[in-house]
Amino acid sequence: MLGLELDPDKVAVFAGIGCSGRISNYLNYSTVHCAHGRALPFATGAKVADPELKIIVVMGDGDCAAIGGNHLIHAARRNVDLTAVVFNNSIYGMTGGQKSPSTHVGDRSTTSPFGNSEPAFDLCELARAAGATYVARGTSWAYRQLVQLIAGGLVHEGFSFIEAMAICNTYYGRFNLTADSAEFLRLQKEHAVAVDKFDVDGPRLRDLYPVGVIHHVERPAYSDVFSDMRQKAGGRGGG
Repeated sequence: MLGLELDPDKVAVFAGIGCSGRISNYLNYSTVHCAHGRALPFATGAKVADPELKIIVVMGDGDCAAIGGNHLIHAARRNVDLTAVVFNNSIYGMTGGQKSPSTHVGDRSTTSPFGNSEPAFDLCELARAAGATYVARGTSWAYRQLVQLIAGGLVHEGFSFIEAMAICNTYYGRFNLTADSAEFLRLQKEHAVAVDKFDVDGPRLRDLYPVGVIHHVERPAYSDVFSDMRQKAGGRGGG
């Protein structure tokens, strides 16, 4: 996988409900298709049960940041050793084009036909603030870079969060940018700015956002800390 020579028998993919969840049908690994928003707690349980597993969690922006938002912040806070890949198409693409937590102010959708009145989450900053130790963003346009960012998350020990800027020309593009998928990809090229050239004090906008490794630090992963606590608890009262 990505040249990392991972043991296929020790890779598990957890997918949420949404367009992104279909990825489990295309991967030759053990996969779990979870309830909407619940992929991260399922994955956390698997990692605690078998720390040797390489866990990959695939979610959409709504799946991750709406009903699953609470799970996101706590998985990041705990620094669970897994790689979360979030396909962000800025809308609910599978269920009819409703606005999501990453739909920007002014964007139109089936539930905001005159423009969205709510600000969007910057998912990378949300994960970083919650405690994620590896945070990156890539695009469908620059897929080779995205592959490398995901590989970086896989080798990192701790909670890795990779936002993959995806396209939904059927709903989001038709309402806001363009219904032409090729043109949508070309717009990604224009909107993406290398993280070292992006104004870090400025907000991530619909038409301007940083790509690359945004945050990377090291601290003990949750499974290691949990294992230490179990050993200490098991040693109490022993004679």
